[in-house]
Amino acid sequence: VQLQASGGGLVQAGGSLRLSCAASGRTFRGYALGWFRQAPGKEREFVAAITWVGGSTSYADSVKGRFTISRDNAKNTVYLQMNSLKPEDTAVYFCAADTKDYTAWSKGPSGIDYWGRGTLVTVSS
Repeated sequence: VQLQASGGGLVQAGGSLRLSCAASGRTFRGYALGWFRQAPGKEREFVAAITWVGGSTSYADSVKGRFTISRDNAKNTVYLQMNSLKPEDTAVYFCAADTKDYTAWSKGPSGIDYWGRGTLVTVSS
């Protein structure tokens, strides 16, 4: 399985970015895909998750109303639209895939099956 994340960059506070995660190597029926992030000196934390079938979503409280996760099954790609970005959103964002129920992703990164390389998001004040 390969998860290729892209779309990070430098943006001013209040701005927007869209991250993409191209998934390959298996069928993802029965999986959820999503994003975690890790800021310097902090633990990796949950951001958002979406089920491959059905498109049910889950978000961290800190990003609700600002971030939107979506997927394009035909392209095997998951997106994270990030609006109203804040300096505290600065982190390396990691794409992930797991068979764990998407509502359980908020408990943390332990046990996640697959990880992609991160993409850096920097929000300047």
